[in-house]
Amino acid sequence: MRALLSVSDKRGIVEFARALAALGWEIVSTGGTAAALKEAGVPVLPIEQVTGFPEIMDGRVKTLHPKVHGGLLARRRHPGDAAALKQHGITPIDLVAVNLYPFRDTVARPDVRFEQAIEQIDIGGPSMLRSAAKNHQDVIVVADPDDYPAVIAALKAGELSPGASPGLRRELAAKVFAHTAAYDAAIHAYLAKDGAAWPEQLTLALERRQTLRYGENPHQAAALYATEEPGIRDLRQLHGKELSFNNLLDVDAAVAAVAAWPDRIACAVIKHTTPCGIALGRSPAQAYERALATDRISAFGSVIAFNQAADRAAADAMRELFVEVVVAPEFRDDALAVLREKKNLRVIALPRLSDRPSWDFKRLRGGFLVQERFRPSRAMDEAAWKVVTRRAPTTDEWRDLRFAWAAVGSVKSNAVLLARDEAAIGIGAGQMSRVDASFLAVHKARQQGHDPAGAVLASDAFFPFPDGVEEAGAAGVRAIIQPGGSVKDDEVTAAADRLALAMVFTGVRQFRH
Repeated sequence: MRALLSVSDKRGIVEFARALAALGWEIVSTGGTAAALKEAGVPVLPIEQVTGFPEIMDGRVKTLHPKVHGGLLARRRHPGDAAALKQHGITPIDLVAVNLYPFRDTVARPDVRFEQAIEQIDIGGPSMLRSAAKNHQDVIVVADPDDYPAVIAALKAGELSPGASPGLRRELAAKVFAHTAAYDAAIHAYLAKDGAAWPEQLTLALERRQTLRYGENPHQAAALYATEEPGIRDLRQLHGKELSFNNLLDVDAAVAAVAAWPDRIACAVIKHTTPCGIALGRSPAQAYERALATDRISAFGSVIAFNQAADRAAADAMRELFVEVVVAPEFRDDALAVLREKKNLRVIALPRLSDRPSWDFKRLRGGFLVQERFRPSRAMDEAAWKVVTRRAPTTDEWRDLRFAWAAVGSVKSNAVLLARDEAAIGIGAGQMSRVDASFLAVHKARQQGHDPAGAVLASDAFFPFPDGVEEAGAAGVRAIIQPGGSVKDDEVTAAADRLALAMVFTGVRQFRH
């Protein structure tokens, strides 16, 4: 029996080769893999002794040869294939262990040059994997080093003999085609990113990260899949029971909600993917206390997010509240010790979101809508902001308008947010009319003991009529920030002037549907 081993990721390859050799397998190998096996004392037949042809072009061409692919593709019980093997002196290859050049890791480096990326496009590796996987009834194919122990165990048990049940052989073959599809998708994404804005085809390569107890409701099955893009795939659960489908939606919303302040300490309290509290502070504990004060009632059973490391003081501050999940870029050891006192509390480490351009997908039945991901830095570009009222904001109002405008972008539309001293005091979310969102923000503020008088207001989209501004002015709001762009902007501005409000147009909408 002959095995061909040629791997970029050399985890476990020496142990795998030793185990195969102990079972009587002949090992054929290439380049760096062959060198590693020889150094470890594993007998190796170099690939050039199989092909009769040296590796050329800096290793670009070494396994693309009939004596390799003939040995992989020959059907063992096919008379014509058997005759071809004999005629051309080809020895069958019965096992292939191959993994591919690290293309995705290479292009993820910010300083990578195009020429470097191209050299990491593997040609021989995918070809061998596909040949072996196509012929998996006769060839065992292994693309994942984590599968080496299972393959050795199955070989010892006689479960991978030709003609045996296809179970593991077929499972490994299916894994190969998923692996090569994801690899090709990464190459396509890289080559297409500087080409057409919207390529004719998009291939999403998704890796299952975990199965979930259920989906949005208990009768719906669910699982978490992740792309190669930084984000949910980087999640690390440090404590607590299994994350649910709804937990994960809230975690994603929570991390996005605090991403607008890369240089400040922010905390958001999330319920049903929208903030019920959000604030800045001089410490994580203070930011939490101020965010909690927005709406203490709604915070029950929430997801809490920090954009800085959570410390012991923040963990102590959360002791009295029932929380589903706490998420932060990292947790101090003493903070973890406190949080782990709550058996079921899920503690999640998730790096801060990058503000670099990327795509955002919204699901439809049978398809996706694709858009440029909303970037907080674009919304906060003050070069396009314009004071449209007779009265300009005061210094304190400008401070709170900046905060409110950054915060309202994470609220479901129609969204209106009241703020004072860089903390939300009332949030009107998901309403069918903007005047109702203004009314609800004022109502929620008063319900929690906050006085709207002197506060500022942010609206994620324009006011289509003066009524929303009038509702805010009647409650004592002193300044408003909104995108502008309504056909009734003049009437809305006139209403603000009548009420002696300051109003700023940003020129950027932050609709979150």
